[in-house]
This record gives sequence, C-alpha cells and structure tokens, in this order.
Amino acid sequence: MTDQPLRPTIMLADDDIEIRRILMRALGGLDAELIEASDGEQALEAIIQHKPDLVILDVMMPTLSGWELCKYIRSKPDLEHIKVLMLTAIGRTVNEMTSPLYGADAHMDKPFDIQEVLETVRTLLQAPA
Repeated sequence: MTDQPLRPTIMLADDDIEIRRILMRALGGLDAELIEASDGEQALEAIIQHKPDLVILDVMMPTLSGWELCKYIRSKPDLEHIKVLMLTAIGRTVNEMTSPLYGADAHMDKPFDIQEVLETVRTLLQAPA
C-alpha cells in the first residue's frame, strides 16, 4: 500500500452564483477537494464539518459575513490550521484595513484576476499552519 499525500480541501463561500462558478471552474484545475457555500450559515456548517485547509470568503453574505466567519475560525483551536482568503468588493482600503484585523491570511478585491487568485491559493496552501 502506497502512502499518497492528502489532497487539500478548499471551501469557497460567496452569495454570487457567477463568482462561485468562475472560481470553482478555475480551482477545479488544482488537485484539491472543493466545497462551496452560498451564504454564511452554509459556510459555517461546511467549515465545522470538513475543517478545510483553505477558505475563500466573500465579506458581504446573507446570515453571516465573511468577517464573522474569519473571526470564528480564529477563535477555535481545532480550526487554527485553516488559511483564509478574503475576496470581496467592499473596496481596497476597507479590505486592506479590516481583513487583517479579523485574522485573514490574505485579501483580494473584486473584480479579480483569476491567475492572481490561483497563485494566492497555491501560496496559502503551501504555507505552514
């Protein structure tokens, strides 16, 4: 029996179905398990159940914001390994100031360059927990 490295798990939470489609298609090229959520509550359930390696969070979502989810992740020792990428259209300045306060590992603004997103995802997945 050969030991194969575990595939990382990436969870994408965004209430915009088109953004989810674009990102899920692009992330599908990575050797990763993909999970998606359309609102904050679904994202929280997926985070608790799957304990992904990386979450990509929109800030403005129904039920729970990306900031609330990031704060929750950072408050739980069993989730501290999770890398967080905030991907949002709230504005560069607000994103730059606020995302680090909630414990995000990286942040990007919408509209985004898909290659930059993929590079950031790869970097975050390779970073030590």
